[in-house]
Order: sequence, then structure tokens, then C-alpha cells
Amino acid sequence: MDRYLIETPHNDENCKLLISQVHAIGYLHHFDWGCADGIHCGWAIIEAESEEQARMAVPSVIRDDARVIRLIRFDPDEVKHLHHA
Repeated sequence: MDRYLIETPHNDENCKLLISQVHAIGYLHHFDWGCADGIHCGWAIIEAESEEQARMAVPSVIRDDARVIRLIRFDPDEVKHLHHA
């Protein structure tokens, strides 16, 4: 399985609705939120089979606006190779 970073930008008007829906679909404990500082966005890192599956962690009200980014990690040998390429 791959790991994905999910960003859920939203506005003050749909903030409570979004958080309630994230809770209802079972992903509330995956997300961190900037809403209390006026940055209406949530972030989560989840494991999923695909970008499409990861996107399903986002309520349909903002699913099309969410950014879903596949994450990778580099090991030290890969970094050495990058410098010699």
C-alpha cells in the first residue's frame, strides 16, 4: 500500500459540516486541522491502494477540491545516487 497526504481546503461556512462528515465516515482521528488559527484546511496521511481510494476519505462536499499526493521516502543509497547522476 502507498501513503498519501490529503489536504482538504474549505471555508468558514462549510467548516462544521466538513468536520462532521469526516467524523461520520470514520476518518476524524486521521486529520489535523488549522481551523482554530483561521486556516480552514485539514491534513491527513493515510495508507491506500490508490489515489482514488485515498480520496474516498474526503467527504463528497469537497472531494473534488481536495489534494491527494502520493508520498515516497528516499533511503540514503538513493540520495547518494541522486548526487552522482
